[in-house]
Amino acid sequence: SSHINGDVLVGMRKDREAKVTRYKNGKEIQNIQMDNKRQAMYNSPLYITENDNGDICASDDEKQAVVVVSKAGQHRFSYRGQEPEFHPYGICTDCSGNILISVGLLSNGTVEIISQDGHFLSRLFAMDQEITSPRCVCVSDKNNLYVGQEMSNKVKVFKYEFK
Repeated sequence: SSHINGDVLVGMRKDREAKVTRYKNGKEIQNIQMDNKRQAMYNSPLYITENDNGDICASDDEKQAVVVVSKAGQHRFSYRGQEPEFHPYGICTDCSGNILISVGLLSNGTVEIISQDGHFLSRLFAMDQEITSPRCVCVSDKNNLYVGQEMSNKVKVFKYEFK
C-alpha cells in the first residue's frame, strides 16, 4: 500500500498481459499497462512501491528491469541494472527519493541504489558480506535497512545512511 495516501497498488498478470492497478477504498481507480507507444511496460510486476514524488516503481524479474512510471501512469524510465543478468525483486524508497532494489545473483546478491531519475548511485553489499538471495528490502523511519533473504529465511538489519 502507498505510504502517501493509503492506496493499494497491485501487480497483475493474466496470460500474456500484465499491469499495475491502483485501488482506493476498494475501488479500482487506475490501470497502468502500456507506454505512450502502446507497448507493454510489464511482463510480471513482482514488487511495487510508490516514491514520495508519486512515481510508481515496480520490479519485473521477467523483464529484468525496474519500471518507473509517473503518478499519471506515464513511463519515466526502466532501469536494467549494472550486471548483464539483472534479477530485481523487492524495492523500496528512502526519505531522499532514492530507490533501493534487492538484486538476486546466481551465487549471491546485493542491494542497488538508484536516484529517483534512474541513475545508478551505489551497491550496498559486497559479495563477502553474506547477503544471500535478497528478496525484499525496507527502510524504516529510524533509518534501519531490513533485507529479507529467501534461502536462509533470515532478515538482516543494517544502519542505513545514504546521502
